[in-house]
Amino acid sequence: MPAANESAARLSESLLAFWADGGVDAMLLDEPLDRIAAGRISPPRPPERKAATAPAPAPSRASGPDISAAVARARELAAGAETLEALVEAIAGFDGCPLKFEGAASQAVVYRGDPAAPLMVIGEGPGQEEDRQGRPFVGRAGQLLDRMLGAAGLADRVLITNTVFWRPPGNRTPTPAEQAVCAPFVERAIALVRPKILLLAGGASAKAMLKKDEGILSLRGRWFEWRSNDGNLELPALPTLHPAFLLRQPAAKKRAWADLLTLTERLDRQDRPA
Repeated sequence: MPAANESAARLSESLLAFWADGGVDAMLLDEPLDRIAAGRISPPRPPERKAATAPAPAPSRASGPDISAAVARARELAAGAETLEALVEAIAGFDGCPLKFEGAASQAVVYRGDPAAPLMVIGEGPGQEEDRQGRPFVGRAGQLLDRMLGAAGLADRVLITNTVFWRPPGNRTPTPAEQAVCAPFVERAIALVRPKILLLAGGASAKAMLKKDEGILSLRGRWFEWRSNDGNLELPALPTLHPAFLLRQPAAKKRAWADLLTLTERLDRQDRPA
């Protein structure tokens, strides 16, 4: 039946053209498949998988190094120091802070300034130049600090120290554990100097001294009360930006200058006779 074959061929061509217009350009099977009938046959069940065994819990890690013995030894040595000179010797003989053997190239860096100053500046830690000279804040940041203190009339009314007394490797920020080990010596220095106000330079200093988690941009310019570990000593404390930060961000100097003016006004007010 030639007519029927010709009609079937045209139908096939029309159907192929329809699928080609729809984007079909390949056939997956060489033989036709009745998918309706195939759907009546249940598909093979996938192989059973064994339940995944939960991994063994990892051993818990300690929150940090055990520094209790080092802190106790620091308190013992600090309590026995009756003068700043004796405190310097006690710090030099103290081996409980790992910074002494990691970052420091020479001696402990304890303080500079007036031992009877009404203002104590507490920074973060010594840098390379401070480690070389054995005195805090003598590099570029320290020179800027001196200029600012001088402009505020505080140059001869200050003692300067840090939260740690040895240079951290690479001038990194000291860790809370390193600061905690040195804290008894810092507290003893405050007790011996008896300043009227603390100026906390930088976020690491402010957080360690005030037990705060806020950043320095939030803390600066606000008055807080610092309390010694035994609660016997309490002093007003003002966090401010670290001079090293001001060298990197000169536009922030006006904020630090405003902090110094606020501090000077309060210090002068305390010095006025009642």
